Amino acid sequence: MRITNKLYYGDNLHVLREHIADESVDLVYLDPPFNSNANYNILFKSPEGADSDAQIEAFEDTWHWNDRAEGAFDEVMRSGNSDAFELLRAMRAFLGDNDMMAYLAMMAVRLIELHRVLKPTGSLYLHCDPTASHYLKLLLDGVFGPTNYRNEIIWRRTNAHNKLSRQFGPIHDTILFYSKSADFVFHPGRRPQSRTYVEKSFPSTDGRGRYQSNVLTGAGTRTGDSGKPWRMYDPTPRGRHWAIPKKLGDEVPAGLSLTQILDALDKKGLILHPKSPGALPRYKQYLDTADGTMFQDIWAYQPGTRGTLVGTDEGIDEDVKWLDAGGEKMPYPTQKPVGLLARIIEASSNEGDVVLDPFCGCGTAVHAAQKLGREWIGIDVTHLAIGLIEKRMKDAFPGLAFEVVGRPQDLNSALDLAERDKHQFELWALSMVEAQPWKGGRKGADGGIDGIIYFKPDGKKTERAIVEVKGGGTGVKDIGRLAQVMERERAPFGVFLTAQAPTRPMERDAAAVGVWENEYTGRKHPRLQILTLAELFMGKRPDIPWVDASVAKSAKREDGGRQGSLL
Repeated sequence: MRITNKLYYGDNLHVLREHIADESVDLVYLDPPFNSNANYNILFKSPEGADSDAQIEAFEDTWHWNDRAEGAFDEVMRSGNSDAFELLRAMRAFLGDNDMMAYLAMMAVRLIELHRVLKPTGSLYLHCDPTASHYLKLLLDGVFGPTNYRNEIIWRRTNAHNKLSRQFGPIHDTILFYSKSADFVFHPGRRPQSRTYVEKSFPSTDGRGRYQSNVLTGAGTRTGDSGKPWRMYDPTPRGRHWAIPKKLGDEVPAGLSLTQILDALDKKGLILHPKSPGALPRYKQYLDTADGTMFQDIWAYQPGTRGTLVGTDEGIDEDVKWLDAGGEKMPYPTQKPVGLLARIIEASSNEGDVVLDPFCGCGTAVHAAQKLGREWIGIDVTHLAIGLIEKRMKDAFPGLAFEVVGRPQDLNSALDLAERDKHQFELWALSMVEAQPWKGGRKGADGGIDGIIYFKPDGKKTERAIVEVKGGGTGVKDIGRLAQVMERERAPFGVFLTAQAPTRPMERDAAAVGVWENEYTGRKHPRLQILTLAELFMGKRPDIPWVDASVAKSAKREDGGRQGSLL
């Protein structure tokens, strides 16, 4: 079963644990919520409201110190990664139980899972802002090991502004780059030369084009052919030896001796003879053979540089330019440019590799991955994000086959899923009442049965409750049809799950089906029960005796070696 080119709708921690196998991903990019647009003047407070001793200026986030944060802290403790936990414990002693600490605990347990799913040759890029980057770097040291730290990349995310009067303008984000091992995929990439550099560094021109004079020797003496004189030029007294660059050597036939190579290059007019006595010859390095400048650890578009790169109409680092009102901009506050993700993906993966974004937002990472011929997995907990990504991918890549799966976390996301994918909505709704999908959840005619709840009123004999799911409009006819199915199947119970609140006639007809009395407990239960999505999210469940949940248990997490490969 193919489990790439999928958007997972839900908590990334659950998705990672239940769906992503050990060492199955080549590259992870994550841009967790750090709210760079929020109010930085808010001091973190403890749950009791006391100011943090650290007096940290930070952001409001959706993650707060509560039972979930405490649970995440304990999970890191039990993970077996003592380095990560000791760092987290020290941070808690310093920060206290506040929102920043909750953020770090939630991130730590997820970073451990991301390390698990990475291949030994894989890499991780964590995108954050300076508010928490120093803490996250320590966590990454704990999870990946300090020797696997590669770079702290500075990305200029906006143009200059006067946001605050008592600090320098905050215009950059931080991207932390770690590998899983010393043997990792890396293609650093180069950008074209700037026109100013070309004019200064390649001042000469001949029939082939612009060239510069470059050294034909290397430092140090040699006793072999590279140390022998050529045409009265002897590099040894100058403390040097002949060093022919590979690209220059490719200009002449293979299999020649060093002297023959020099003769052939000279015959082609590629060697520049010195005018000064005692000087050594140099060679012509043409612009078309010169590599561009390698990307460094500061990725900063320079305003006003459009058209300055040789052979393009682009400016310096225009691929990683911040987003403005046009072009790629979507209604998503923390959207990143495709060029930024493309640079990361090209540097740290190969075509056909698997790219994972566990906080995929509006989908820039999966967009760039698809564009560059990679497989991809995106995860997000918000229905807004998944909806944006789905539309974005369909618009950008017409005919692209991908799947959206997941579990809504609130009423709005459930309604959104019902509109986007009726089948997945149905499966989700059934799972909420521990029902088994009818005939394995296969699409097609179901005879009025979407799912079955098995139960044992006496603890021995198994009975059935028929479940029907409706994400759209409903009416009294639906209640009548379910009652008929109950009679046909001789089922004592029927459960009608609906997105809409039932009408009074629907409630009346449901009540008319009667009650079922458990002879062992004496309790009476309505035979046909109507439950709304809103009630499900409030914790209400079918009133059925002795529900046998064993038929609807979530899949057991297998050992990594027994899980299906992503590839």
